[in-house]
Amino acid sequence: MSRIASTALAVTGLLGGYATGRATKKRPLAAVVLGTAGTGAFLLWKKDAGTTKAIALISAYLGGFGASHPLAKKIGAWPAVNSVTAGVAILSLLLGGSDKNQEELS
Repeated sequence: MSRIASTALAVTGLLGGYATGRATKKRPLAAVVLGTAGTGAFLLWKKDAGTTKAIALISAYLGGFGASHPLAKKIGAWPAVNSVTAGVAILSLLLGGSDKNQEELS
């Protein structure tokens, strides 16, 4: 179940961080949402999948956040955020748990 929880945290961080920033016009508040959810996801990834995969997944999380900015100029803000969030969610589901817990996805 942690694979689902870590994925939910990552999705919440990316979508919720953007939505918070857009609604409040306060980037620091958006960063709190992004950072808190990302930290929680990282800790679950580390526990379930190990340090190496957790580092790869948090890199994808932060990289997706960074990539959404230039992508937004080409396809729009929400489509960009949704695209990178979907990519991170898929990676989290695929890599976010140990191989012996693969039946979670079945």
